[in-house]
Amino acid sequence: MFWQTTRFRIDLCQPQVMGIVNVTPDSFSDGGQHANTRAALAHCEQLLENGANILDIGGESTRPGAPAVSLDDELARVLPVVREAVRLNVPISVDTYKAEVMQAVLDTGVDIINDVWALRQPDAQRVVAAHVQCGVCLMHMHGEPQTMQTLPMPGRSVSPVAAFLKSHAQALQALGVAHERIALDPGVGFGKTVAQNFELLAYQDQLLALGYPLLVGWSRKSSIGAVTGCEVGERMVPSVAAALLAVERGARIVRVHDVAQTVQALKVWQAAQV
Repeated sequence: MFWQTTRFRIDLCQPQVMGIVNVTPDSFSDGGQHANTRAALAHCEQLLENGANILDIGGESTRPGAPAVSLDDELARVLPVVREAVRLNVPISVDTYKAEVMQAVLDTGVDIINDVWALRQPDAQRVVAAHVQCGVCLMHMHGEPQTMQTLPMPGRSVSPVAAFLKSHAQALQALGVAHERIALDPGVGFGKTVAQNFELLAYQDQLLALGYPLLVGWSRKSSIGAVTGCEVGERMVPSVAAALLAVERGARIVRVHDVAQTVQALKVWQAAQV
């Protein structure tokens, strides 16, 4: 299986580690730590040294309750970092739902658009569909960041999440986007209860049955805190465990903060694949 992106055809025979680069003052785990261009680029280089395969750069926090960020502010945060990051010779992803940001970063040579809104906005669909071959990740989110955890989705999670992702992937393909450009993310923590999040992990095979690569982000999420009692800064070990379980159950890309530790764990897992 491959993931076709702007500059890279990513081989997913081996799991890929996507390192998180938050260029924000208010992300739930590392807000403010890499909020200027120099610090963000230094973090990019450190993540690559630690073994990251892909870098995911974001200029707007989507933590529960996070306020929306203006287009101008997001562009001012992201573009200076992206212009330099594309020179690092690795796949660069940008985490955004704004069509204008998508177009601006794709114009710099970015490889992947990672949209928590799954390209629900027609302008965003058009930007991605018009590009010759950028990769795209469609994520499921119930509600919106301001309200998603106060009004989580009802009932069980797997079937509605699978139906949503299938529908949006097919809609994108109908616009001419090739199947191999699309990855899916079930959206752990985005409008779901703790039980619903772990149901997505327990029945991850039903999401894999859709036939697209699965990108999963458990890193430092509140559900991990709920079952372990760990505060955000103490969630490295259980986050690595969740990433490893996701890979064991078929995820091809894991989006993480703790790249070095995740890479080490995956090396142990890979050594046991005979």
